Amino acid sequence: MHGSGVLSVWERSSTARVVPSARPRKLAKVPFAELADGRLQGVVSSGSDIGRVYVSSFEAGTYAFACSTNNNRPCGGARGSFCNHLRALIGEAVLQYGVGRVARYLKVEVGDEEADAHSVTGAMLSTRPAQGDSAAAAQVFSRFLRHLAYLEFAPTTAALPEMQWFPTTRAVA
Repeated sequence: MHGSGVLSVWERSSTARVVPSARPRKLAKVPFAELADGRLQGVVSSGSDIGRVYVSSFEAGTYAFACSTNNNRPCGGARGSFCNHLRALIGEAVLQYGVGRVARYLKVEVGDEEADAHSVTGAMLSTRPAQGDSAAAAQVFSRFLRHLAYLEFAPTTAALPEMQWFPTTRAVA
């Protein structure tokens, strides 16, 4: 019945919403960016070592920032201000989600002028945010690795069992 225009049970009961990117972006510098857990967080490639990545994040509202390597070493550039990894994360998040969505999520007032990643960064920096802890880095990096695992699958339109986060609407708890 799948080809006859009738939706399958899985398709009718799916509640996960996929939001397309605001604009296409290159994944080489920032392969993973997400608005989750009250933070803008992601993985940023090192500019000097191909085997190193940084896990960077901003807390919504306070803009407390954290940046560390994938093996929990602190970023040398994030001492009291935003390092290049943090700035790259904001830029790519704006490309992926759009400046309005990023600003609303982080609770940044960017004014009425033509907002962009630089205006979001400037508004955040003007509040002199504190450097936060990198306690969430392991979770963010783990989610990034999980996303990478899906690249190994052959392209398909069939449902992936591990992507079935929500039960069907007729399931009994």
